[in-house]
Amino acid sequence: MSAATIVFIAIALLVIFIISKGLRIVQQSQTMIVERLGKYHTTLNSGVNIIIPFIDQPRSIRWRYTIPAGNGNVLVRFAETTTIDLRETVYDFPSQSVITKDNVVTEISAILYFQIVDPIRAMYEIQNLPEAIEKLTQTSLRNVIGEMDLDETLTSRDTINSKLRGILDDATNKWGVKVNRVELQDINPPRDIRDAMEKQMRAERDKRAQILNAEGEKEALIRASEGRMQESINHAEGDRQAQVLGAKAEAEAKLLTAQAEAEAIKMIADAVGSSGADPTKYLIAVRYLETLKEMTSGKDNKTIYLPYEASGVLSSLGGIKELLGKS
Repeated sequence: MSAATIVFIAIALLVIFIISKGLRIVQQSQTMIVERLGKYHTTLNSGVNIIIPFIDQPRSIRWRYTIPAGNGNVLVRFAETTTIDLRETVYDFPSQSVITKDNVVTEISAILYFQIVDPIRAMYEIQNLPEAIEKLTQTSLRNVIGEMDLDETLTSRDTINSKLRGILDDATNKWGVKVNRVELQDINPPRDIRDAMEKQMRAERDKRAQILNAEGEKEALIRASEGRMQESINHAEGDRQAQVLGAKAEAEAKLLTAQAEAEAIKMIADAVGSSGADPTKYLIAVRYLETLKEMTSGKDNKTIYLPYEASGVLSSLGGIKELLGKS
């Protein structure tokens, strides 16, 4: 191989190397910060970008990666990269010990969802963005839990998540980061505290059961007494209605009897009056005879004394009979 060929090949390789240095391909949802002679120059978008080799250099950023390690654990690794991922990133922080307001040491683990919205500020405003976010999350979590009792901590996850998100979002805003969500994974109090809480819950359940039983018995007694009262009311109402109906029936019977007697008396009066006799004396005599019949209807012998006026009435009755017979 001649010297000219070697020189040509060397020049070609040099040109390819220079072109490769000046050609940057950025993937979708990623970006790259380019510095010219150590000073910020431009931000490369996704796609093919051309820079000046050796003069323009991509600025690297330290990033946090998690690798599954089995048994549900993850391995955290930090590495330098020249591309910045603009997608939402998930940080799964390991459990840490925090102290509640009532001095109970609790293990809490959290997950942070954030997104880089300003790559320039994320690159130049903070030296190690992942570590800064992790430390800020841990200290903020301690502060929030330190203001709450254990019982409140266990029942106020949404409140804790909202407070943490607000604190972290305000603090990371100057770094060009937007914190979207913060979620508490596990809250693990000490074993003795959990045992005491379980006993308390059992006692509360027993108490609620006893209260429900007592309320049930009370309700049953109330219903039974109401039933007896309603039964008494129904009986009294039935008796009242029976008495009313009986009184109405008796009144109607008396009225019908009186009407019948009135008709009979009227007929007798018309018959007696047509013969010129006194109807009143006739009726009185009839009543005397009916009474006399009842008095003498018994088996025992009786002595009956008639008043003087009765003989006059009876004689009148005889006279009336004769008159009626003649007619």
